[in-house]
Amino acid sequence: MITSTTGLYLTAFLVGLLGGVHCLSMCGGLVGSLTAGLDPRIRRDPWRMAPYQLLYNLARIAGYATAGALFGGLGALLLQLDAFQIMQRALYALAGVVMILLGLYLGGWWRLIAVVERAGAHLWRRIEPFGRRLLPVRTPLQAAALGYLWAWIPCGLVYSVLITAVSTGHPLDGALVMLAFGAGTLPNLLGIGLLAGAAARIAERVWVRQVAGLLVIGFGVHALWSLFG
Repeated sequence: MITSTTGLYLTAFLVGLLGGVHCLSMCGGLVGSLTAGLDPRIRRDPWRMAPYQLLYNLARIAGYATAGALFGGLGALLLQLDAFQIMQRALYALAGVVMILLGLYLGGWWRLIAVVERAGAHLWRRIEPFGRRLLPVRTPLQAAALGYLWAWIPCGLVYSVLITAVSTGHPLDGALVMLAFGAGTLPNLLGIGLLAGAAARIAERVWVRQVAGLLVIGFGVHALWSLFG
């Protein structure tokens, strides 16, 4: 089991980075909507477009941190229970299983994780209309608001790391775990916005998705081995 907070942050970052091909498929259209709503003169100039993309992604990561703080707070409540150690181990085990399922999904071998994503669809249906009102994006503030809202889109990758955030047993640690995860996703999603379809075309290659899937499966297997090995 990962016992240091540094280990948790590193794992969350690497899961975000390696699972970035999933981010491209889940959020690529959303980032494309952001880009399409900008003034054509801004779209043609990557340097002028960069602040919008950066604000969008920083706000998205802030949304992840908010969720991490909430789930870390839930862990703090569970810490008050006599059986917290058992609960903590169970949460680590669940996170490991979800990562394995996520890796299978990324590699295109099994799509069971899609069921987990659909579980968050009820919340997203309540949030998504607010995002639509911000389109088309005309100002940096709109880009930031849109990014924060879209942090709550149903995503098995996010859910697997949120389970780890619960196991920290502290709101601040939970927020930092999700910040590390969000930082890992940043290169891929900035690549969509600034490099148009180039990043998406790379992510569509079967071998890229399969390598990412195998590596994420490795994280899940390691987590379970640390617990039961």
